[in-house]
Amino acid sequence: QLKVDVRIIAATNQDIEAGVAQGRFREDLYHRLNVIRIRLPALRERGEDIPRLAQHFLEAAAQELDVGPKQLEPETLRHFCRYSWPGNVRQLENVCRWLTVMAPGQSVSPSDLPEEIRADAHDAAAGAEWERLLRGVVEQRLADGDCDILASLGRRFERVLLDAALQHTGGHKQ
Repeated sequence: QLKVDVRIIAATNQDIEAGVAQGRFREDLYHRLNVIRIRLPALRERGEDIPRLAQHFLEAAAQELDVGPKQLEPETLRHFCRYSWPGNVRQLENVCRWLTVMAPGQSVSPSDLPEEIRADAHDAAAGAEWERLLRGVVEQRLADGDCDILASLGRRFERVLLDAALQHTGGHKQ
């Protein structure tokens, strides 16, 4: 007879409680696995970790490939920090490996980044700028004593949305 002492570490990106409630995950297995629960926030929730992780992954990839490590330019690092990283840390690691092979110089510029990161970071920056400008308008109106900001800005917001939608559809309203 062979005795073993086993610890299981399991990870998922799924909502296991919902899976149990919907009958897609066995409840007894859930309770057996759910002894000590550690929640690791997604990379997008801990942007302060991105610079150090990226540096680590760039150095690891360089060592693995026996080349000098790439350095991210400040603007490139800002792109990294604005990107949503849907693939989490593994995606960041893969991008760093890709850059180690594909970026032409030792210094990585934003133009060296994969298109999805450049586009997503640009969209995030534009969204942040839009929100910053809106906040400024709201704060100014509050300072001026405006009490019905939502109604007046809501109508203007709706008009912008409708105009953009009509322009996008070439004037078709369906």
